[in-house]
Amino acid sequence: MRSSYEPMLGEGPKGRALGAAIQHDVQRGRLVVGERLPGARSLAGRLGLARGTVDRVYEELSAEGWLVRRSGEGTFVSDRLPTALPDAVVAASGVGFDLPDQGLTRRKVVPPPTRFALLGGRPDLRLLPLDELARAYRRVLRGRGRRLVDYGPPEGTPRLKKALSDWLAETRSLRPVEGGLLVTRGSQQGLYLVARALLRPGDRVGVEAMGYPPAWEALRAAGAVLVPLALDDEGARVDALPSGLRAVYVTPHHQYPTGATLSAGRRLRLLQWAAAERVAVIEDDYDHEYHYEGPPVAPLVAADRAGVVVSIGTLSKAFAPGLRMGWVVAPPVLIDRLVQWRLLVDRQGDQVMEHAVAELIGDGVLGRHLRKTRRTYGSRRSVLRSALRRALPGVVPADRPGGLALWCRVDRSADDVEAWAERCRGVDVHFETASSYTLDGSARPFVRLGFACHDAGELREAVERMASVW
Repeated sequence: MRSSYEPMLGEGPKGRALGAAIQHDVQRGRLVVGERLPGARSLAGRLGLARGTVDRVYEELSAEGWLVRRSGEGTFVSDRLPTALPDAVVAASGVGFDLPDQGLTRRKVVPPPTRFALLGGRPDLRLLPLDELARAYRRVLRGRGRRLVDYGPPEGTPRLKKALSDWLAETRSLRPVEGGLLVTRGSQQGLYLVARALLRPGDRVGVEAMGYPPAWEALRAAGAVLVPLALDDEGARVDALPSGLRAVYVTPHHQYPTGATLSAGRRLRLLQWAAAERVAVIEDDYDHEYHYEGPPVAPLVAADRAGVVVSIGTLSKAFAPGLRMGWVVAPPVLIDRLVQWRLLVDRQGDQVMEHAVAELIGDGVLGRHLRKTRRTYGSRRSVLRSALRRALPGVVPADRPGGLALWCRVDRSADDVEAWAERCRGVDVHFETASSYTLDGSARPFVRLGFACHDAGELREAVERMASVW
């Protein structure tokens, strides 16, 4: 018996549209299991297609299991399909299985669409030596490209590890031991791997009471219970650490977000306590490169003789965040475990970029860039301070020696500060208030004003706009 079936073709190439229409009609029940389809010649004539096009569609759908072609009988809907199929006109918009609550916080990962985004973690990419980076990348591709786009060592290329070791020794009085350095895709990946390698569900981890929420989320994802550590102008209060901690996560050089430097006495006490209690100290060496008053303080790991410090760093602020280039310095036995975790999710870094960055370090490009940006950012810091004194005397920056943002006390109630920040967004100025950094989400009368990614004129205009809605 001749079949009267005729599919409704959608947009796109006719063969693809025909195949999609037949699948759709099977799924919604317009074509049933075992039903005979029109012959290729007949259907082609009715649809204005070439017979060969219909034949190819039938063959492809037969190969995929939708149809069965029987010699001398015709083409049929396969009897191996279930009698009731889900409608797949469009991809599902919801989830069809149970998704457990893992306590993850949905974060915005792009800057807000405001003209003046005074965010502390953003360098000015207009200052990036892009030509030198492009030349280094091309040289690497021309010289070693085929080898470097193959699989490589998950701990990082030997060339970049050597360049980083030399640079850390020069800038931080720190030379990692053999096997004690892992190259990562930024500090966040490094922290996530460290959390996975160190922690078990339920482990208590001390964290600064105001800090970096993505770091807290990485620790929580590994099952950590976070215990707040009080802060003051000398950094985290490590003189009365709670008992039962598995690890402590700190930002000792420029505390995030307040910018305070952990005092020498507290550094020594923290290392002594960690060694005595066999507790890991996870050090986030935040904004080390941008210290404007006196020499920068060496990281905790440089003074560690007991093997208790795990130090995490990044080139995101020193060079460019999109390069995703960071590192972990730790005892080799821990680095080996981090590599095993990395192999589960990432396998390795970008070998071409790692070699290019190694060239920039070895040729002195990175050093020159840092000297230039340190001068530029130091000047912008002064401009922002002066603008605040003139137009917003109720916003008082703390006296800090470095970093890419000013931590400011606001002469208003915490709720008023939140309302003022919202009004500022209405005039195209965005900055973070203290509630973005408190462990419990509570509001406090402080704001953090980044200055690196805007020039002097832009900073002055931003402050004028902030003052207009004060």
